[in-house]
Amino acid sequence: MSKRGLLARSPLTRTRTILSVTDITPAPADLAPVYPIADVVGAHETVDCAAGRVRYVNGDYAASAPALTAVATEIAQALPQYASVHRGAGHLSQLATARYENARAVVAGFVRARADDHVIFTRNTTDGINLLARAVPGDTVVLDVEHHANLLPWQRSGADTKAKPELDRKCRVVTCRPTVAATLDGLAAELHRAPAALLAVTGASKVTGEVLPLAKLADIAHDAGARVLVDAAQLAPHRAITVAGHGIDYLVFSGHKLYAPFGCGVLVGRGDWLDAAEPYLAGGGATADVPPTDDALEVAWRSGPARHEGGTPNVLGAIAIAAACVAIDDLGFERIGLHEHRLRTRFDDALDGIDGVRRLSIWSDSRDRVGIAAFTVAGHSPRAVAEHLNDTHGIGVRDGRFCAHPLLHHLGHPEGAVRVSFGVGTGSDDIDRLTAALADLVSRT
Repeated sequence: MSKRGLLARSPLTRTRTILSVTDITPAPADLAPVYPIADVVGAHETVDCAAGRVRYVNGDYAASAPALTAVATEIAQALPQYASVHRGAGHLSQLATARYENARAVVAGFVRARADDHVIFTRNTTDGINLLARAVPGDTVVLDVEHHANLLPWQRSGADTKAKPELDRKCRVVTCRPTVAATLDGLAAELHRAPAALLAVTGASKVTGEVLPLAKLADIAHDAGARVLVDAAQLAPHRAITVAGHGIDYLVFSGHKLYAPFGCGVLVGRGDWLDAAEPYLAGGGATADVPPTDDALEVAWRSGPARHEGGTPNVLGAIAIAAACVAIDDLGFERIGLHEHRLRTRFDDALDGIDGVRRLSIWSDSRDRVGIAAFTVAGHSPRAVAEHLNDTHGIGVRDGRFCAHPLLHHLGHPEGAVRVSFGVGTGSDDIDRLTAALADLVSRT
């Protein structure tokens, strides 16, 4: 990051290589140490546990990733010059507006959006999906194993049709098959069975980390005359995404999973549906003209991102997301992919060597996974495992159903599981401590 900060950065334009796990060289057999590849805030926090005062191991990146130090620095630089955007003639207002709009351009470059795509800042991924759900002019097709953020908004949108038949849209749910290939066939069959406006999918599972083939999904949707939304909340921090190259029509992700936990998210996509939809938040900034009348139909609403960004936006959150995009792009997804592959291989191999530990997966033929793993430990509830790791060893993981109840039922564990997730601030020492702590738990039973 330059001394002048994000404002000095132009949108990201470098050529992006799209990698899958098959492109990455396997980890060396001797399991050489793997070190963090970026500085994150809180990396050296210590906590008290049964073992004494120890460095905290953060194994919960998928819930909320720690802030990159580069992001925190950018926010610290922007705070003294913070002001309201879009409405002021003062110097600080003009500067804040420039930073905010430049953040929009940086995000568009990060995901390689089309030139005419809208980039709308939201509260988070869930907020972005709910926004789009109001704009879709027809049925939406989803899998039955979707997590709540990419399932409930479509179900609610379909329920709205009962009260407002003119909306004419339903949520059509497709049963997940045992393989990715069969699941794609099932989605294609449903899309061809009856017209649909949108296919909504998750790029990487928040439970197992398994990645779906985005370009194939886009082709399936487009072949049936539908568009595709990709929930990239768990994918954007780990894999290169090219909206134009993959054929994605709409993309959503959250700053708090992208090492920018400052309360902001993004919806990127085609403008026609968004410009035709009712404004998401009625209020200042979304309006072009409000006449002195009580007739709401007389209000003139803006088009473009402003239409759905009513009120004062989260300027610092947008700056933080853009700073994270710059820092991640500077690291390079090739390096991030190799780093996570080495950690994931180390973790998987260690888990497979512990009696009673079972890793979970959705599809038998999936070959790509980000830095997320879910598992169960025989004889121990997920909460008991998480408490042991925290209380005895100073390690934080996630347990429960991860706001993905239908998926946990599908996996045969309606009571939940344990999830470990990691990223650029994780090293092999974290993985080794975690797996040793699991082995310790098992040895006590």
